[in-house]
This record gives sequence, structure tokens and C-alpha cells, in this order.
Amino acid sequence: MSETGASYAAAGVDIEAGDRAVELMKEWVKKTRRPEVLGGIGGFAGLFDASALKRYERPLLASATDGVGTKVDLARQMGVYDSIGHDLVAMVMDDIVVCGAEPLFMTDYICVGKVHPERVAAIVKGIAEGCVLAGCALVGGETAEHPGLLGPDDFDVAGAGTGVVEADRLLGADRIRTGDAVIAMASSGLHSNGYSLVRHVVFDRAGWTLDREIPEFGRTLGEELLEPTRIYSLDCLALTRTTEVHAFSHITGGGLAANLARVVPDGLHAVVDRSTWTPGAVFDLVGSAGRVERAELEKTLNMGVGMMAVVPQDSVDVALATLADRGVDAWVAGGITERGEHTSGAGMVGDYAS
Repeated sequence: MSETGASYAAAGVDIEAGDRAVELMKEWVKKTRRPEVLGGIGGFAGLFDASALKRYERPLLASATDGVGTKVDLARQMGVYDSIGHDLVAMVMDDIVVCGAEPLFMTDYICVGKVHPERVAAIVKGIAEGCVLAGCALVGGETAEHPGLLGPDDFDVAGAGTGVVEADRLLGADRIRTGDAVIAMASSGLHSNGYSLVRHVVFDRAGWTLDREIPEFGRTLGEELLEPTRIYSLDCLALTRTTEVHAFSHITGGGLAANLARVVPDGLHAVVDRSTWTPGAVFDLVGSAGRVERAELEKTLNMGVGMMAVVPQDSVDVALATLADRGVDAWVAGGITERGEHTSGAGMVGDYAS
């Protein structure tokens, strides 16, 4: 038996490394600051001045929480830690903006097997950059060291966010009407869904490595798979300010059909014409390399569309112009019909009724 007494450090937890990680991340967190934020990081709780909500007649708070999934393992393998922060913010804040809410603030949770201060700071840097793109503040977070549970290089990230919307401006299924147009906004790639399938295909089935050059991508497999999720929050809010919007749908797990169905009311169909766009090369690669059936791809991956907006017909031109001005590739992909009005045919995804 050892004569040396047990200690936290001997158990694998390095408090000093954690403190250094906090110091390294402070400059990045500061970049996300909004005027409503009080204090800095290091306290037990992040503070947000709720008196800012007095300008609302009936403010509704919207909240969401999410992670990045198995995409974090690709980041670990490649030694690239900042891009997944964008993914985390997108998965949380783009859910919040779907109801028309303005993102306010976010907190994160980073769980590691061993604290590598520079690595943790790089993750927070990416989260902070994502918060800037979403227009929200990063008010705090937690870094937890779990030796024995996770390997020294293993980690995971999660986050939670809050937004606000005026009650009479809440978006959703009750606003959608027959004849509305469905506008698709292009994704930046796979985003952060379906990576268990993707990893199974490219590693287990195809036997490829992350440094494999893929001519269709013009870069390596790893670089393509780590492409950050596009953050649409401010683009969606810009639409609500410039024209009438009835609903948004964030295309995540479940694909186009399942997510669009979440905002279509009973009795109506959303019919999307697949001939209006061509999914990027990464989707064809996953399908062909894994011999994945089209239906399986459709229900797992976003197929080139990261967000959809449902707008009245007389809002289409302004909506497309607004998105173009913001650098978002967007197009009319379909429309809303009564049940039984559409006919199936080539290029039709099918109906997305809830």
C-alpha cells in the first residue's frame, strides 16, 4: 500500500490546468458580450439583465439544448477543436430562431478526459465565434474533467440557449396557409446530424482515412466532414424584419420530411420539388460508398438544405432578395397545399404533413 495520501491530482483531476483554460478562454467570451450581460466568467452563474425585456408587451422565452454528436470524434482525430463550437451554437440557436425568437444568451458544457488548457480554449473560441454569428452572448459554462470515464484525449460538448419573442409574433403551424411558398436555404454540408451513419460508411465500409484527398470535394475527407454547420439565426431574423414569415423549419436529425412536418398544420401538405436543387457531392459520396438507399439518406441527412422558411407568395421576392444580400443561397423549393391537391411525380419529395 502506498504511504502517499490520496489527492484529486492523483485521481486524475488537474485543477490548475482548469484554471489556465478559463484564463485562455476569457478573451473569446468577451467578444460575445451584449449590453444586457452583467459581470464576467468565473462566477457561479451568468447574469443577464431581464429588464431589457420590458420593451415587449408579452415576452415569451424560448429555450433549447443540444450537442454536436459523434462529429466531435472527427475533431479529436484531426486535432481541430474550434470549428465544432460553430456546430454547437447552430444546433441550439437555430432551433430557437425557428419560432421567431431572438437569441439572447447561451451556456456551454465541455466534458474531457483530461484538461488540455489550449484545447479547451480552442473549443470555447469556436463557441464564442458561433455566438457572435448568432447574435447572442456566451454568459458562462462548465468544463468537467472525467478521468477514468473518458480517455485523456476524449471530450464532448453540449450547450443550452435562451431567446425571446413577442407573443403576437410567434411563428409556427397556426400561421401557415394554403398557397404559401416553401423557401429552402442551402446547408454548408452535412452540418451536425447523421455522423454515426457517415462514419460507418467512410470508415467501416469504405475503409477510408480522414487525410484521403477526395477530388469531388477539392480537399480531404476530414476537411469536408468537419465543415462547420451554418448558423442561420440572424438571417432568419432579417427575414422577419423585412417581410412576412409564417414559419421556419431547422433541418436536423430526421431530414427534410420529418422536420418540415413539425411546422405543417393538420389538413395541409408541404410539397417540395427535389428537382429545384442538387445536393452537394458529400451526400452522393455517402450514398454510393455505403450503398445507402435514397430513403435512408433523406431521413438521416439534410440533403443540402439547412433551414426552410414558409412565407406567403407575396413575400417571396423580398425574402429571396434579403437572403441573397446576406450571402445565403436560397430558392423556392415548393409550397403548401390542401390534402389531396398535389400529384406525385419525378422530383417530388412527397408530402410533409404533420
